[in-house]
Amino acid sequence: MKKLVYFLIIPLSFFSANAQTTAEITNENTLTTVTIEKNNSDEFQNTADDLPWHGRRFKATAGVFFPVNNTEVEVNGTGGRIGTDIDFEKDLGFETNTVSFFGAFEWRASRRSRFNLEYFYLKRNSEKTLQKTIEFKDNTYEVNTRVSAFMNNEMVRFAYGYAIISKPKYELGLLIGAHVLLADVGIRLEGQTAQVEAHDNVGFTAPLPDIGIWGEFVLGKKVGLYANVNYFALKIDDIDGRIISYNLSVLYNVYKNFSLTAGYTGLNFRLDVTRPKIDGFFKWGYNGPTLAATYSFGNHVKFYKH
Repeated sequence: MKKLVYFLIIPLSFFSANAQTTAEITNENTLTTVTIEKNNSDEFQNTADDLPWHGRRFKATAGVFFPVNNTEVEVNGTGGRIGTDIDFEKDLGFETNTVSFFGAFEWRASRRSRFNLEYFYLKRNSEKTLQKTIEFKDNTYEVNTRVSAFMNNEMVRFAYGYAIISKPKYELGLLIGAHVLLADVGIRLEGQTAQVEAHDNVGFTAPLPDIGIWGEFVLGKKVGLYANVNYFALKIDDIDGRIISYNLSVLYNVYKNFSLTAGYTGLNFRLDVTRPKIDGFFKWGYNGPTLAATYSFGNHVKFYKH
């Protein structure tokens, strides 16, 4: 006599968006297992493979930056000559609001390790009739004289990030790296003659190390969030530097590996130097919105749910 045994089928989708329902029918001669897969297309999967913009080996970004600048410079001269603390926006007529371009590249060496390279360039110049006397290096620029000034800044940033927590939908970790500033600053007296000539410029390279924290979050199948904060202060012999930087950006995946990002970023630092070729301080701060395009490519890293 044949016996038919019915097994209660419990939808596993109660526990997971990707569920399997299994039924077994048994008789004296056969054992049959039927597996039914259920997919919920309304929810994105828990693996990086379902998100073409997230967790790829390489990521290239290019965009435009709209910084609001605040710059102070003091350059002392020879023989104990003390320079003037110059506010470049107020005293020399530099524009506070500027536009620049930036680029970045990221390499995920492993699930937890990533390397970042960023580049930013800003070139500014101005002309103004001085409202106060300025001492800059070895020259004096008298009140009511007209001067031209320039400031060219390049910023290169190297960083290594390690994910302490690495999940398919979020990552949290530590950063260690350096901002390398290449600066060239100068003032020139306009309308000068052979009898009256004055111009000075100072160029320097300053590596500014920093450490920080970062986080990356998957907010939806097409939306992600990234944030980081970095800080460091260091004094070695004749150099004293302090730096703080931050970034917050939202990514929207437009099509496959191509995404657009909108963010807000800023940096503030001060560098005091006492050396034969340069003696003084350089203080520069900027913050503002960014718009960029990002292309992700390469294999996905492997995330683990548990």
